[in-house]
Amino acid sequence: MKIKESPSRKVFMIFNYFLLGFLSLTCLLPLINLFAISFSARSMVDANAVTFWPKGFNTAAYEYILSNKQYFQSFGITIARVVLGWIINLVLIILVAYPLSKDDPRIFRCRKYYTWFFLVTMVFNGGLIPTYLVVSKMHMINSFMALILPEALPMFCVLIMMNFFRGLPKAIEEAALVDGANWFVTMWKIYLPLSKPSLATVSLFVIVNHWNAWFDGLIYMNLPEKYPLMTYLQSVVLKFDVTKITSEQLMLNPHLMEVTGRGIKGALILLCTVPILLVYPFLQKYFVAGVVMGSVKE
Repeated sequence: MKIKESPSRKVFMIFNYFLLGFLSLTCLLPLINLFAISFSARSMVDANAVTFWPKGFNTAAYEYILSNKQYFQSFGITIARVVLGWIINLVLIILVAYPLSKDDPRIFRCRKYYTWFFLVTMVFNGGLIPTYLVVSKMHMINSFMALILPEALPMFCVLIMMNFFRGLPKAIEEAALVDGANWFVTMWKIYLPLSKPSLATVSLFVIVNHWNAWFDGLIYMNLPEKYPLMTYLQSVVLKFDVTKITSEQLMLNPHLMEVTGRGIKGALILLCTVPILLVYPFLQKYFVAGVVMGSVKE
């Protein structure tokens, strides 16, 4: 049976669709413009004649980027960072969130003290200079682990997992304990399989955070060849100069004469952005359920 909507509801839905459509266009149109610029001829880009469709189609910008080994080095560092960082983050998030989800003081007597201890870190931190000094004293400058360990336990993700665990029926856990399972087995074989929406949501936050991070690479890495992808992107966007294209590169690829600074930057932004955008469709179906069920219920 179809429920008839009131006129006010219809007006709200129309307004909502228009608003969301407008917001989507404000996000999508700049990417389309970058795409068009990256595939356009130099003369058209310099004349500001490119809007949302390439003019004087060429692939010189992409050929220049893909001929630069620094791009592939930074891409490899970011892939390794995302994979290792995701594993470390997820393990620590689960190991912290599971015991903090136990409300019964007979199970975890000091829960509230640990909860406040972790929550304080969401509001206060040591600041940039103390954090840098800690990383430096641990001899992690120019080290790959400097990109992972300082953000090894994101507390916001812990809260999502903790409240998702608290929303699961306690009778399931009690039945497992009665059958002889210990806490670790209960977490591994019962709670985690039931927590796929929350795990997918947390994984998305962690992966995007590691992929988009650029500032830590800038302050902890003194050598450009150790830059993660977004730090490399930031350095190119701010410092790229077309005059740095060498004569040897021009001899190997005459199309590089068509390269512009805006074309290189647009192509590089797309090459850095598209891979992470491809992750969203695989996790989207879990995202809403994970966020809603993992909302704070304190």
